Amino acid sequence: MTQNQSNTSSSKSLPVSYTDVEAAAKRLAGIAHRTSVITSTTVNELTGCQVFFKCENFQRTGSFKFRGAYNALVQLSEEQKRQGVLTYSSGNHAQAVALAGKLLAIPATIVMPENAPDVKIAATRGYGAEVILYNPNETTREELGKRIASDRNLTLIPPYDHPYVVAGQGTAALELISEVGQLDLLLVCCGGGGLLSGSAIATKMRSPNCRVIGVEPEKADDATRSFHTKVLHKVRNPDTIADGVRTPCLGEITFPLVLHYVDDMVTVSEAAIIRTMFFLWERLKIVVEPTGALAAAALLEGAVTVSDAKIGVIITGGNVSLTHLPLLYNKMSKFNGE
Repeated sequence: MTQNQSNTSSSKSLPVSYTDVEAAAKRLAGIAHRTSVITSTTVNELTGCQVFFKCENFQRTGSFKFRGAYNALVQLSEEQKRQGVLTYSSGNHAQAVALAGKLLAIPATIVMPENAPDVKIAATRGYGAEVILYNPNETTREELGKRIASDRNLTLIPPYDHPYVVAGQGTAALELISEVGQLDLLLVCCGGGGLLSGSAIATKMRSPNCRVIGVEPEKADDATRSFHTKVLHKVRNPDTIADGVRTPCLGEITFPLVLHYVDDMVTVSEAAIIRTMFFLWERLKIVVEPTGALAAAALLEGAVTVSDAKIGVIITGGNVSLTHLPLLYNKMSKFNGE
C-alpha cells in the first residue's frame, strides 16, 4: 500500500471515489468504445519491460475526453439539458462535449482558442456545436466561458475540474486493468488532472501495488511543481507542442485527488514528445497527437526508469492536423540536430 493510500479515512472526504468510476463505466457501456490495448515487441526489448498501451486515440472523437463528457452530460436534469451546456477547450474536450450533446440532444456551446488545431475546430463544429473563438493573449478561457454561461443560462461542463468528468476518465484505466491484470506502473499524461486523478482512483482499487505517475511537458510543469511542493502552482498559456495540456493549473477537485492517489510526477522535453510521437506512428502504426505521446515519452526517453516491470501507458488522443506535419518534422529535425 502506498503512502497516498495509507490514510483511508481521508479518502472518504474526497470528491470522487472508486464507486463513482464504476457507476460511470455502467453509463458508458455500449456508448463509449472499449478501446484496444496493444503491445510492441520493440518497445518491450527497448525498455526491458512488458508494456501495454491503452489506445484512447481510438475512442469516439479521437480521445479519452468522450468518457468524462458523456458521463457528465447524461446526468444533467431535464431543464439543464433543454437550456444547453458550455465548455472551454483547446479541442479534445470540445469535440467530446459536442458529440455527447448531439447524442443526448443537448445544445452545446464551445469556447476555443484561435490557435487550436484546425482539425479540432472543424470536428467540433461538425458535431453540431456552436464554436466561439477567442484570443488567448487577451483573455482566459475560464473567464470568457463563465461569462457566456452566465449570460445564456448554460450549464458549465469544465474540461477536468468536475466530479463526473473525473469519474468518466477513470474508466480508461479501469478497462486497461480489467483486460491485462495487475500492473507495476501506470503512466498517464496530465493537464488539469482529470484523467490522471480518475485513473489513479481506479488503479489503486483494482491494482493496489501499482505506482501511478503523471507526466507533463517541461514547459507546462505546474502540476509537477504543485505535486512536489503541495502548493498549487499556475502557468499562463504555456508554449508547448502538447496543446491538450495547456491548462493553467490543477483544479479544486483534481488537486487533492492527485495529492492523495498519485505516486509521482515527471516532465519531458518538447524534443522527447515529438520523437516519441513519431516513434509511435512508425513502430506501433497508430496516429498519436503530441499530448497523446506524453506518457510514452516518459518511458521511452528515460524520465521514468524501471526494469522487468509490467507497465500500462495511456495514449490519450490522436487528433493531429495533417497540415501541421511539416512543422512537426522540422521541429524534430532541429531537436535531433542539437
